[in-house]
Amino acid sequence: MIISIEGIDGAGKNTLVRALTERIDARVISFPRYDTSIHAQLAAEALHGRMGDLTDSAHAMATLFALDRHDALDELTAPGLLLLDRYVASNAAYTAARLRDDAAATWVAELEFGRLGLPRPALQVLLDTPTDLAQERARRREASDGARTRDRYETDSGLQERTAAQYRRLAAQGWQSPWLVAAPDEDPGHVAARIVSFLGNMS
Repeated sequence: MIISIEGIDGAGKNTLVRALTERIDARVISFPRYDTSIHAQLAAEALHGRMGDLTDSAHAMATLFALDRHDALDELTAPGLLLLDRYVASNAAYTAARLRDDAAATWVAELEFGRLGLPRPALQVLLDTPTDLAQERARRREASDGARTRDRYETDSGLQERTAAQYRRLAAQGWQSPWLVAAPDEDPGHVAARIVSFLGNMS
C-alpha cells in the first residue's frame, strides 16, 4: 500500500513523513532518488544548468523523473506500507505547470501508470502550503545546508505558484486515487493522525 506526500518545494513533506513514521511502521522512499538513480542525477544536473538545453524540455525532464521511479519498481510493489515523499502527482503538477496545460497530467499518468506500470497510491496527501512560506523554507534550507542549493524549479516563483495551483486541481478532481488536503496552518501531527485514521478505515 502506497501513501504519497505531495506539495511544492518547502511545503513540509519531510516533516510530515517523520511524523507518520513515529505513528506507523512503514518504509520510506523520497523521489527523486538523487543518491542512487542515474536518471535522477541527470535531471539534477540539468536543473543546475549542466546539461545544455535538456531542462528546456518539460517532456524530457518528466521522462527522467518517471524513469527514476520505474527503476524503483521492485520497491514500489513490495509488500507492506510505503510512504513516498513525492510520486507521480509531482510530475503531473510540475509538467502541467511548465506547459501551462492541464492535459499534461493525463500524459504523465499514461506514461507512469500505463506504459511504465507503476502502482497507483492508495492515498495522496497534498500539503497546501502558501508559496511564499514554502519558498522561504527552501531558502533557509539552502542557507543552512550547502548541499541543498536550490535548482531552476525551486528558484522560479512563478512556476511554484502554477504548480501549487495544479496540485489543487489534481486533488479537487481526485486524480488517480483518493486525496487528503492539509490546510496551511494544520499541525503535522494532526495531519498524520488523519492519515492513520484513513488507513484504519481501509483495514
